Amino acid sequence: MIRSTLIIISKLINEFLDKVTKREPWYKYYGTNNNIDYPDLTIFEFVNKTAESYPYHYAYEYFGKKVTYREFIVKVKKCASALIELGIKEGDRVTICMPNTPVAIITFYAINMIGATASMIHPLSSSNEIMFYLNESKSKYILTIDLVYDKLVDIISKTSVERIIVSSISDDMSNFKRAMYWFFSGRKNKIVKDEKAIFYSDLIKLGIDYKDLEPVKRDTNDEAVILYSGGTTGNPKGIVLSNMNFNALAMQCHIACDPAKAGDSILAVLPIFHGFGLGVSIHTPLYIGMKVILVPDFSPRKFGGLIKKYNPNFITGVPTLYEALLKTKLGKRALSSLNCVVSGGDTLTPEFKKQVDEYLKKHGSKAQIRCGYGLTECTAACCLNPRREYRDNSIGIPLPNMDFKIVKIGTKRKADYLEDGEICVSGPTVMMGYLNDVEETKKVLVKHIDGKIWLHTGDIGCMDEDGFVYFKQRLKRLIVSSGYNIYPSYVESVIKEVEEVDNCVVIGIPHPYKKQVVKAYIVLKDSVKLNTSIKRKIKKYCEDKLARYSWPYEYEFRDTLPKTLVGKIAYKELEKENNDNN
Repeated sequence: MIRSTLIIISKLINEFLDKVTKREPWYKYYGTNNNIDYPDLTIFEFVNKTAESYPYHYAYEYFGKKVTYREFIVKVKKCASALIELGIKEGDRVTICMPNTPVAIITFYAINMIGATASMIHPLSSSNEIMFYLNESKSKYILTIDLVYDKLVDIISKTSVERIIVSSISDDMSNFKRAMYWFFSGRKNKIVKDEKAIFYSDLIKLGIDYKDLEPVKRDTNDEAVILYSGGTTGNPKGIVLSNMNFNALAMQCHIACDPAKAGDSILAVLPIFHGFGLGVSIHTPLYIGMKVILVPDFSPRKFGGLIKKYNPNFITGVPTLYEALLKTKLGKRALSSLNCVVSGGDTLTPEFKKQVDEYLKKHGSKAQIRCGYGLTECTAACCLNPRREYRDNSIGIPLPNMDFKIVKIGTKRKADYLEDGEICVSGPTVMMGYLNDVEETKKVLVKHIDGKIWLHTGDIGCMDEDGFVYFKQRLKRLIVSSGYNIYPSYVESVIKEVEEVDNCVVIGIPHPYKKQVVKAYIVLKDSVKLNTSIKRKIKKYCEDKLARYSWPYEYEFRDTLPKTLVGKIAYKELEKENNDNN
């Protein structure tokens, strides 16, 4: 009774404050005035401060080997000293082409410590893609995994790279695990050292004078990291992020992802070349004082087994990973350690969220999956469902200190509540700009009448009166048929309601007079056999649930759908395939 009364009083107070101070409606869910005191620190200094507070807490675990924060900082300083000896200086750009390994994380913070910029790229990129990234960032140095070295040999002369630092998955394993790795992998390191290549194990020997090394003093708003994304045009774009961007993200996520605390652990399976992986799964927990469990070689089918093995308190992932988790057989208490489960990269249907929540509860966890939203241009995350509140199909509320606004498409005018428009974001995690592309930067970073710089995300959505945001889809992905706007994500959600359907994706295909029509690619559940009856059922369901103009014009059934490197459905591949066939 007392508790209920206090909740009512608190709600009334918050509503009063909203009216008097004109606070944004989502403030009440944080119980704060939404102001955070951001320190004037670099990314390295930010984590080093945590290490001073929790020197004997574990910073990371790698194949069973645990390293404390004190040991971690020593490794970073040794690496920083070695990088200086190698010739890297303040203002240089260094590419990291690595999976989630200690060497990659140590080098990332070491690069920041000496005032250089880390350019993060995927190790599975093609030779031409790597060459593009190296030339775009004008990197003079690259840290790469040995498995990628052969790709570099052919293109390195066409770049400005002076030295290649070569690492291995086995670096920083225990001696026993390293021996087992090389024995069972059946591979031998055949890289021939030349004037450009140096093994990380040899590089680190150069860092003997690390004890007196002090971090280069850089401004919190200086360039620190370059990540790559499609941008608003679909072409690869370098996104330049500052020390402030990453540190602000960490502080915001700490508040939003309650009950995160020092000593907790997180399973870091999302790749470090991706903002969600680097910012949310690595930098944020290291700021908090958590242990990061590094997983370099990951596939969705391993997800459940890794959780069972390491008993993390936090997991972050994309829907694909949680789909795989649902198919994993675990004991009743296997997930009892989980306190927070976050999903990004795509929205969750109410039915899928219910399935995951029930699975978590069935296996001992009190957590419920929380959907979030973000984009690399905003340092990966800017919106998350609160712990104790949920709205169907919502991507949550803005993170603390972030402003959201839905504007009428093509304008700066604010849309009404529940009116669809372009999602715009403002706050300390918004990028500095696109690398080498002033014009594209001007298109997406726009000053509004309120004097703030707003990131025009290119995403369509709406907001309700409580500040919950609803993502509809990419503005560029909008299908226009006979003048009608069709949201593929909505059509997909309807098709997924059919019990026999496991997954689907919808694209627009050319039509002689309607301009575009809908085509649906559908994957049935493993236990379902495709037949005429199933086809008719799905078609009828769409005709019953969808407006006539948004009915799929074509249905194609497949065993699998193409995925991007971070597990999202690669609808652009299907669009290209369809165009090539026509």
